[in-house]
Amino acid sequence: MSYVIEGTTGAWELVIGLEVHAQVISRSKLFSGAATAFGAEPNSQVSFVDAGFPGMLPVINRECVAQAVRTGLGLAAHINLVSRFDRKNYFYADLPQGYQISQYEHPIVGAGAIEIELESGETRTIGITRLHLEQDAGKSMHDQHPSKSLIDLNRSGVALMEIVSEPDMRSPEEAGAYLRKLRTILRYLGTCDGNMDEGSMRADVNVSVRREGEGFRTRCEVKNVNSVRFVMQAVEAEARRQIEVWESGGTVEQETRLYDPARGATRSMRSKEEAHDYRYFPDPDLLPLTLDEAWVEALRRDLPELPDAKRARFMRDYGLPAYDAGVLVAEQATADFYERVARGRDARLAANWVIGDLFAALNRTGRDIASSPVSAAALGGLLDLMADGTINGRIAKDVFETMVESGADAAAIVAQRGLRQVTDGGAIDAAVAVVLAKNADKVADYKGGKDKLFGFFVGQVMKAMAGKGNPALVNAALKRQLDGGA
Repeated sequence: MSYVIEGTTGAWELVIGLEVHAQVISRSKLFSGAATAFGAEPNSQVSFVDAGFPGMLPVINRECVAQAVRTGLGLAAHINLVSRFDRKNYFYADLPQGYQISQYEHPIVGAGAIEIELESGETRTIGITRLHLEQDAGKSMHDQHPSKSLIDLNRSGVALMEIVSEPDMRSPEEAGAYLRKLRTILRYLGTCDGNMDEGSMRADVNVSVRREGEGFRTRCEVKNVNSVRFVMQAVEAEARRQIEVWESGGTVEQETRLYDPARGATRSMRSKEEAHDYRYFPDPDLLPLTLDEAWVEALRRDLPELPDAKRARFMRDYGLPAYDAGVLVAEQATADFYERVARGRDARLAANWVIGDLFAALNRTGRDIASSPVSAAALGGLLDLMADGTINGRIAKDVFETMVESGADAAAIVAQRGLRQVTDGGAIDAAVAVVLAKNADKVADYKGGKDKLFGFFVGQVMKAMAGKGNPALVNAALKRQLDGGA
């Protein structure tokens, strides 16, 4: 069922498109050799080109071009062998040249697509209109001085990929799923780190509403949203604002807005500019960018296995359900960790431990998979102890928690604490006999037809054996003594 918002006059459908600005992973900027490291002292990574000094000529960064092509290939998009850089003219304090070098009519990457998965299990294909390269502006800082705004040009000239979607999304959930999937693809490709809190990936959210069966109505752009959660909230807030305007008899004006998370609302920033307002024209200092088809094909051959292909392989080779495979491939580091654990072992059990116990431990300790207190080899060792009968699943849970806290090896913990599983049939029979003797009334109830008491007896025997009894042997001994009367 499609997502709609009920207004006072009926249902409204959402129409959403995203323009994502993704900072290219490159040691230097798009048109200069200045560094791009995050967190440097203000204005410490600025060349004469970035600062807009007269007579300074831009020189294209080959690696930035390669990164854009890799991204286009990863989005199953058309690569334009000839593209062009234009000047987008506007005047602002953090844009020292007075224009931004961007691509307008002739982008480096054309149409592509992303397939997203929703919580319901439904999949949808979201079209990509284009990807173009452009340089970032500097940053205005308004909180450093009581009466002045300061300018940091470290970001000036940093290479950005602007990835523009078709208006194919129809709900906040779809917008969130699209952004997460795009970020995953970029990280797999190594073309953008996707760190939205550092500003290396941010989204302009285009929202409009309409009645079912209508054409598009006026859209508004919510600028520079820097988290998936805020994108979803901004979609909802802006859609509800527009519905109120239309239903009150007003007209939605095309404009640029900002999302205020504290108020859960959007506010007007400026009227929306059109292309002619920027007076685009070809940059006279840069020749058209011409790519060699063989070079593009070489980049294609070197692409890593991407999330959709990896997910399909995990389902096929490891027998994982679609949900588990999707969770494991969402981050490349997690997928790699899982494969190291699963290799030569029960793949479904490995997935359960990674998604369940390991993820819970990482959340609890505030770590990510790269800094996991339990390595893939260590977790695999724990699974090996279960597989060879050294410990049972219940003991394994306790051992794992000790591994998280101490970093110790599973086998060492088992040996030190004497946790080896009891498989001696005589010892298990003796423990079962003691439990049954202590609970003669329940034994009578069980034999009278209360079969559910069997679980009670299992629990009591395991408790008596400090959890170290082999579950299969305990179950067999109980059945033998209860049902056989031994």
